[in-house]
Amino acid sequence: MKNYRDDLDDILEKARQHGVHSIITIGIDEESSIAAVELAKKHSLIKASIGIHPHDVNQIKPETYQRLKTLAAENKEHIVGYGEIGLDYAKLYAEPAVQQKAFCEQLDLAKELDLPVIIHNRDAHDDTLDILRQSGPFPRGGVMHCFSGDTLLAEQIINLGFYLSIPGVVTFKNGIELQKVAATVPLDSLLLETDGPFLSPVPWRGKRNEPSYLPYTAARVAELRGISLEELADQTSNNAQTLFRYSVQ
Repeated sequence: MKNYRDDLDDILEKARQHGVHSIITIGIDEESSIAAVELAKKHSLIKASIGIHPHDVNQIKPETYQRLKTLAAENKEHIVGYGEIGLDYAKLYAEPAVQQKAFCEQLDLAKELDLPVIIHNRDAHDDTLDILRQSGPFPRGGVMHCFSGDTLLAEQIINLGFYLSIPGVVTFKNGIELQKVAATVPLDSLLLETDGPFLSPVPWRGKRNEPSYLPYTAARVAELRGISLEELADQTSNNAQTLFRYSVQ
C-alpha cells in the first residue's frame, strides 16, 4: 500500500531488528497481487499472496482469474497463499450476492492452485461459515485473517481446519472478546499479524502499523495465555510456516 512506499527498506530493516524474520504481503486486487509478487522477488524477507478482496470484486472480469492463475504458475516460489478473499458486510462496496459468488469462485481457484486461503470476514460470520462449509474441504487449509468473532466462532473455524490470526486489536481495552479467544483457543491454531497499515497495537494505536510492532501483539497474547513470549513466538512462527509451506532462511 502507498503507506509504505517512501520508507519500505527502513521498515523491513526495523522489522529484522525487532525479531520479525518473515512477512507475507497480501494481494487485494489484480494490481496489488502483481505488486506483492514483485516485492517478494526483491526482498527475501517477503512472501506474497494473491486474490481479490471483497471490496474489489466488482472489478472481476472474465479474464481476471486466468491472469491470476498465470501469475501463480510463474511465481510458485514467491506465492504462498490465496487471498485475502471473503465477505465484508460493513462497508458493502459490493452487493452481498456479488461478494458471495466471487468468494465461492476464489475458494475453488485456491484449491486448483493448491494454495491455503486467507479469509476476510467482517460482519458476515454466518454467511462466511456457510460458504466455507459448502465449499470444503480445503486440503491446504487456511486462516481467518484479523479474527473478529467470539469463542464459538473460533471453535467452528478451527473445526473446519483453519487457523485464527490475531491482530493488534488484542491489545485494545475494548478488545475483550478477542482477548478471550487469544487466551483459550489451542496454541497450534494461532497466527499473529499486523493487518498493516491498520490496527496498530498499543502503544502505537492510531499510528501507521508496521511489522516491527508485532512483538507488542505477541507479548499481549503470551500474557493472556500465561506463557513466555518465546514459546508463543516459536509456536505461531511454526504454525505460519506449516500453513504456508515455507521455511525462514
